[in-house]
Amino acid sequence: MATKWLTNASQYDETLIGTPGEKDDAMNDLDATLAALSIPVLAIGQAGRIVAMNAPAEVLLGGNMSGRHFATVLRQPGVIDAIEGVQSGAPSAEAGFISHEGGVETRWRTNMANASTGGERITVVSFLDETWQADADAMRRDFVANVSHELKTPLTALLGFIETLQGPARDDPVARDKFLAIMAREAGRMDRLTQDLLSLSRVEREERRRPDAQVNLADLVQAAAMAMSPAADAANVTLQVKCAPDLPAVRGDADQLSQVLANLIENAIKYGLEDGTVQITLSSGSTDPRLPGPVQRIDVSDQGEGIEPHHLARLTERFYRIDSHRSREVGGTGLGLAIAKHIANRHRGRLEIASTPGEGSVFSLILPQD
Repeated sequence: MATKWLTNASQYDETLIGTPGEKDDAMNDLDATLAALSIPVLAIGQAGRIVAMNAPAEVLLGGNMSGRHFATVLRQPGVIDAIEGVQSGAPSAEAGFISHEGGVETRWRTNMANASTGGERITVVSFLDETWQADADAMRRDFVANVSHELKTPLTALLGFIETLQGPARDDPVARDKFLAIMAREAGRMDRLTQDLLSLSRVEREERRRPDAQVNLADLVQAAAMAMSPAADAANVTLQVKCAPDLPAVRGDADQLSQVLANLIENAIKYGLEDGTVQITLSSGSTDPRLPGPVQRIDVSDQGEGIEPHHLARLTERFYRIDSHRSREVGGTGLGLAIAKHIANRHRGRLEIASTPGEGSVFSLILPQD
């Protein structure tokens, strides 16, 4: 016997009329179909009451909802209007739905369409999690805003100095030399930002393809330390290199790994202790908790001020800076560690950051040996 509904009840009456627990074969088939779906789905009868819902829908909306009017369960005007439109004859509809659980907001796209089971018309409502898309859109907007902000300052300075050189400072050699030096510095800043943006784009494009070449990390470490020695000398910083002997080659892209090493060493020199020491250590390990099999590890440690714990998790975000003014003064673009993280991911490794305020920081590149 099919379930009977009281169609002349108040729209929001939650009392189900009929024999409790009695369902015909069609309704059992509907329950089985919904149970096989991994996304939240519920079915609404002609009277506007929920006749079936699967386990993911119960997690999203709560249990024991069968027999309740959909408006008392969903409670969001856009969704309610879309369902009523489909029940009035529209072939299908979509609406946004927002849920909150544990202080976390999740965004869903709901799809409504009519179906038939056992001769009774029902409206099927499915929920598709679009939080990732909303996050991606927000990230893209933030990225464009950050790039615009980073370029606006040097461009504004350049335009101002050009105007000054074309006017009051045209015949002033002292002012001209001063302004040209500043213009060169600002142009260099824009060039570094452009190069880092191009590098980040290339790394992201290649991130899913693991390198095939074999590289010797000891050779890369020695070469990177040698390349950064002039910057270290200028800052009165001593570079110390320690490499474990006879380490096997690893799969990697030599240029990208060299880029990571140069970035980590340069940061240690810039933000470390003046007249201090930057130590670069290459070692091997039998295993790493997050990586299968043996690994090789490059640690770049400084004796700087250290980093507060609440900053550590965000250091690899694009344009994230602990001290924006100081970072710009020393030529940082805010993209170096983001690039390093993507390169580590491409090599199936990881970038690890440890720091104690007042005692310095250690930036580690960990790569699988196989």
